[in-house]
Amino acid sequence: MDGEGSSTHGAVSFGPFRLFAAERQLKKGDEPLQLGGRALDTLIALVERAGEVVTQRELISRVWPDVTVEEANLRYHIANLRKVLGDGREGTRYIVTVSGRGYSFVAPVTRSTPQSSSIPQPLPPREAAVSDRLHRLPPKLTRMIGRDDTIRTLSAQLMMWRFVSIVGAGGIGKTTVAISVAHALLDGFDGAVFFVDLAALIDAKLVPTAVASALGFMLQTEDPLRSLAAFIGAKKILLVLDNCEHVIDIAAMLAERIVSEAPQAHVLTTSREALRVEGEHVHMLYALDCPPEDRGLTATAVLPYPAVQLFIERAVASGHGTVLSDIDAPVVATICRRLDGIALAIELAASRASFLGIRGIAELLDNRFSLVWHGRRTALPRHQTLKRCSTGAITCSRRTKRLSLAGSRSS
Repeated sequence: MDGEGSSTHGAVSFGPFRLFAAERQLKKGDEPLQLGGRALDTLIALVERAGEVVTQRELISRVWPDVTVEEANLRYHIANLRKVLGDGREGTRYIVTVSGRGYSFVAPVTRSTPQSSSIPQPLPPREAAVSDRLHRLPPKLTRMIGRDDTIRTLSAQLMMWRFVSIVGAGGIGKTTVAISVAHALLDGFDGAVFFVDLAALIDAKLVPTAVASALGFMLQTEDPLRSLAAFIGAKKILLVLDNCEHVIDIAAMLAERIVSEAPQAHVLTTSREALRVEGEHVHMLYALDCPPEDRGLTATAVLPYPAVQLFIERAVASGHGTVLSDIDAPVVATICRRLDGIALAIELAASRASFLGIRGIAELLDNRFSLVWHGRRTALPRHQTLKRCSTGAITCSRRTKRLSLAGSRSS
């Protein structure tokens, strides 16, 4: 695991606890606590990567090397850890379950050297290194198509109004645009830009905890929204809340509270619907422009359209030929219109061009039978699958939601 051994010397402190990894001991104050070896290994692994998500596979590999065990064993030791730490009592959180991914140690930690283990020293500020600053943000695309003006406009709006929501249909590109805006403003906030993906949260009550974790803050009060706003205080930060729609009530309250009580905090959200709270300015994100319906369209005529540019770029990346012919131009234009100019749908469809061909894609879009296309393995789960049902609707699959990409721009 990354960072393994980083806490094997000296003490790591969090809340009232001190963890001595080298001595394999956990203390609360000066009192040693009884903790089984597997549970202690799990705690050490999580604390070494505090603030990150450690997958179940990584934890099992670390705690049970060369042994095959069920995930239930890991869950048992996580439950024991939470009991020993008093996780959840009076609003205190140490270990958060990230659904479908793993676990994250969310409490702030301090480290001390062996010579001064009784006086823990705070970890250096995360913004000290450029690489660490960028670690807070997902990587941005090397090149975006048809969104340059949007990113410039959003950046200006966010600096002027402080609270902007990017609203649009699923797959339209809200997350990609938000990430690009965050990277564009990184220097303006001296690296204090925090990206929080809310998509994995099933329980809306965990939204404040997820935000606090990103900020390096541990909630300990019965009023987490007030606690978060007080922690931010007069700090100049940019907080990006991505995928708010399924936890929109608590996300809306949190955003409104932060903007109203933290005068230099800026909030950028993405959602399929507006948050509808005080201070919000909505920026509607629309589909990429597509060529008009015209059988006589040439390659020269369709290539200026962003939807076609995206299709061709992704088709070429998949191994398809590099030249768009006049014969195929109206077919590509039709495909883009059939997909409503939805960026994600166009990307997934174009990725099949290397072995289906452009006309093959068009024919499958007209096929009345069920069809599933898979995208990049490294994409977010909700961005990996394009499905065409026998009813003719095109959907972008997600665990609990489905988005229609045909016939409607709202979900």
